[in-house]
This record gives sequence, structure tokens and C-alpha cells, in this order.
Amino acid sequence: MTLEIRPLDPHDDAALDAWHHVYLVSARHELGEVATPWQLEEVRAMLQDTGSRARSLGWSAVLDGATVGAGWMRTPLLDNLELAEIDVHVLPPARRRGVGTALVSRLEAEARARGRRVVTGLASWPYDAGSAGSGAPGPEFARAVGFDLALSEVQRELAMPVPAAVLARLADEAAGAHAAYTLRSWSGPVPDELLEGWARLTSTLVTEAPMGDLDMEQEAVSTDAVREQEALLERQGRTKLNTVALDADGEVVAYSDLATTIHEPGRAYQWGTLVAPAHRGHRLGVAVKVANLRLVQSERPDVARVTTYNAEVNTHMVGVNEALGFRPVARLGDFQKRLG
Repeated sequence: MTLEIRPLDPHDDAALDAWHHVYLVSARHELGEVATPWQLEEVRAMLQDTGSRARSLGWSAVLDGATVGAGWMRTPLLDNLELAEIDVHVLPPARRRGVGTALVSRLEAEARARGRRVVTGLASWPYDAGSAGSGAPGPEFARAVGFDLALSEVQRELAMPVPAAVLARLADEAAGAHAAYTLRSWSGPVPDELLEGWARLTSTLVTEAPMGDLDMEQEAVSTDAVREQEALLERQGRTKLNTVALDADGEVVAYSDLATTIHEPGRAYQWGTLVAPAHRGHRLGVAVKVANLRLVQSERPDVARVTTYNAEVNTHMVGVNEALGFRPVARLGDFQKRLG
């Protein structure tokens, strides 16, 4: 048996196709139709991106001439400079042969070479396996290579469209609490006049949302980074739908955004929802989520389901999502390892 870990050239179509095949088959093997893998062109655009926000690189595990493993690493460049995010996938027939362990070892070595001391990774498993994922392949492998579960999340899905009466009831119940605020929705890039406020608020999501034991710092506030991400989304075939709440001075104090992709017709992904701490208690979280779903149903009536993730401890947002009709379909664990 000859195993090689090779850097992935994202401009080599054959190598990238083989890499993505491993990733896609592995992800769907665990969760079937509720899996949320990135599509080939989304991955290609990410790996070819040379912006200032982060660098994403891939490695292939080649066993006796065949690609059987896929590794990925993202390193932020503007903040969290000790962090490396990794992902490892192995074709089911090639598991338990040291392929995944070899990939993790290589990724950790690459992280160290880049000055990174904290490595995080995600693992998904069926909902019925419980919060810790005991016995599920992904969590058990993560623990075997030295990672600890830092945050347990639940993947939920919402069947669309949400009945208009449900959205109207939730909007009306919240309206009295946020009369001093204005809601604004749009599709695509952030309007210029909202850009700075959007950059400020969204940069705090990783520290304001429940993060468990994850070692994270606030993202850098950068309007250039927002525009870079928007350009990347366009290359990936993705479109964002967004809603913000503005205070009396026109400042962005709450937001919710979803993304659709041309590569998965009928599906949308809930990204962030956040209310600035000073403006909580006004039902703005409900307000922006409801307004954004109305935008989706108006502009994208083809969307049949929305996927979201919530930390189990985030009881407030879980309650909002359950009121909208989201149901649990799987689990996601954020695993972390500190390199010696």
C-alpha cells in the first residue's frame, strides 16, 4: 500500500474533480439528502480566491494511485491569526486504513508552519445519535486524533413556503416592541450607505453568538473584506438575501441573511442572525428573520427548504426557529485541538 498526501492545485480540473468526489461522497454517506456539502464550482472559486480575508488550501490523499481522501485548511489573514480551520473526508471503503489520520497529521504540520496553534474542524452525525455523537464516525474519529468537542449544534430545516398567517402573526407580535426601528431588506450586495454598519455588526457574530469552548476572537471590521466576500459569492454562483434593523440614527443594529446557490435549486441556507447587545429586548431577532423569509418567498418562490444551524445552548434563537417551523434533522459538532 502506497499512500501520498499531495497539495491540491485548484487549477488542475482532474485533480479537483477527484478531490471533490471524495468530499461529496463522504458527506452524503453520513447524512444523505440533508447533507450540506459545497458544490464543485463553489469549492473551485474558494480555493482559487486570492483575497485578503483568508487563504484556503487543499490536499489529496492518494492511495495506490487513486484519490481516496480530501483535506482542506482555511487560515484567516485579518484576525484569529493563531487559528486554522480544517476538514477531512475519506471514501467509506478506504476508511480505517490510516488515510484520515495521515491527512490530519499533514494539515496540522501545515498549520504549525503558518504559525497556527489552534485547529478547529466540523463533524456531522445523525440527530438520533445525541449531542455528543457517541459512536458516530465523524465525532469518534475527531476524538481519536486528539480533538475535543467544543460546541454542539443542531441542524434544522424549514419547509417553504411558510404560511403567510404564521409570518404575519410573528411579525405582529414583535412589532410593538420595535416601533422605534426601521426594517430594510434587499437581495445581493450590501448598499453603500449600510456597508460600514454591516461590517461592524457582522464582525461580532463569532463572539456574540454562543461559541462554547471555541477559542475565537472578533473578526476584523473591514468594508473591503465585505466587498471581497461578495465578489467571491458571485463567482460561486451564490446570492444573498438580507434584512437589517436600523435605529433612529440609521445605524445597523440587527441583521439576518440567507444564501441561495444556482448549484442547488430549491435550497437556501440561513447564515447569520444577530442583534447588537445594546438593542436586545425589542424582538428584533424575530423581526429581521420574518422579514427575510418574506423576501425569500417573494423573490425566490422556487426555494422549497431552508437549512440552518443553532448551538444547543442558544435557546432564544432555537425558540424563534421552532416558532417559524424549523425541525431538527441532524447534528453538527465544532471540534478543537491546541497544537503543542
